Amino acid sequence: MQRSKNDVWVGLFVLIGAAAILFLALQSANLLSLSFQKTYQVKAKFDNVGGVKPKAAVRSAGVVVGRVDNIVFDDQTFQAEVTLALESRYVFPKDSSLKILTSGLLGEQYLGIEAGADDDNLAAGDTISSTQSAVVLENLISQFLFSKAAEGSNVDPNQ
Repeated sequence: MQRSKNDVWVGLFVLIGAAAILFLALQSANLLSLSFQKTYQVKAKFDNVGGVKPKAAVRSAGVVVGRVDNIVFDDQTFQAEVTLALESRYVFPKDSSLKILTSGLLGEQYLGIEAGADDDNLAAGDTISSTQSAVVLENLISQFLFSKAAEGSNVDPNQ
């Protein structure tokens, strides 16, 4: 009787440990976000969203103030339309701006919101018009190589 009672307790602890590892894996991969805060949705359009994915963080001053809810392609303007779910306890002026930023050198991408100075605040359904698209590393490298190649072709052969 004592042995089967110990087996039940060991099995219970193993199940709790497996559930905790699964929870941590989903949290670290941004596949699970448990937030019970009320949110309001705003939209923004970007020329290039880079590697931003739904459920990516929206941060202001390093604090997570919301999440990316949805990303769709607008075939009229040929831009990506991003829907953000901002927590209701955080309010931002209507002239706030959004940037796509990267955590570290090669980390995940997130949206950074910088507060403006307008007297009116963003409300549900508003659109943030001031956006800065993602910096694509391949484009930077190609621009650098092209500029170096152009410098090399300007060298005078008579010197």
